[in-house]
Amino acid sequence: MTINLWVTIPVFNEIKALPKTLNRLYELNKTSTFNVVLCDNNSTDGSKELIETFISANSLNWLVVVEKEKGTGAAADTAIRSAIKVGATHIARTDADCLPAYNWIQVITEQFENTSLRMIAGRITARMDDTNITVKDANKFNRVVPIAAWFGKIRPLNKGKQFKGSYMMTAGCNLAIESDLYLECGGFPRTKIEDVHEDHVLINRVRVITSDYKYLKSMHVEVSARRIDKWGIINTLKWYANHSYKPEVIDIR
Repeated sequence: MTINLWVTIPVFNEIKALPKTLNRLYELNKTSTFNVVLCDNNSTDGSKELIETFISANSLNWLVVVEKEKGTGAAADTAIRSAIKVGATHIARTDADCLPAYNWIQVITEQFENTSLRMIAGRITARMDDTNITVKDANKFNRVVPIAAWFGKIRPLNKGKQFKGSYMMTAGCNLAIESDLYLECGGFPRTKIEDVHEDHVLINRVRVITSDYKYLKSMHVEVSARRIDKWGIINTLKWYANHSYKPEVIDIR
């Protein structure tokens, strides 16, 4: 199978985090074949201009699109559909404050080329370079994430006869999906992160259609620890689990 892989990234006021993320993707692009589309979600801090300057300075064919409707789901969906329109057969997604591992593209490409999988998701660990988070708290987070994944499997809302496979916790910053499957299932809901976790909706939409999805420990992304640093581990987990923690500020920058 010939893979035309595009990496998609929603962006909102990430001018501080973007340079490292863009540089990591640029480094990956030197050794792996893929393209990138970044969707600016109406940023006001110069994020879009920084991205355009980076693309121009490095003579890249990456695309920049704009989604004015506020919401991670809306921006991610616009980025993915923009990639599909220009020929993407498979889509990977990460976020503007994340660092994919150096073998990230290789792992994704090999899975889609050599298996019948239509969607994959991977491991996330806390970054240590963008906050004052302690090693102790980062390690706690890294240990708790697999427990949260297990909890997701037993939650009633993730069970039902309509699903063709078991629940798989899917971080929006570390997933990849076949373009046809994305369109067939309806993709990410065009929502705000404070209303709905769009990655949770996506995996359950996929599960209604197929069981050809898999979690891969080797597919690794380091995620920003900003929420852990600001809210603490317990409140962060409550936020991601069911929004039982309701902070005044969602978009921590």
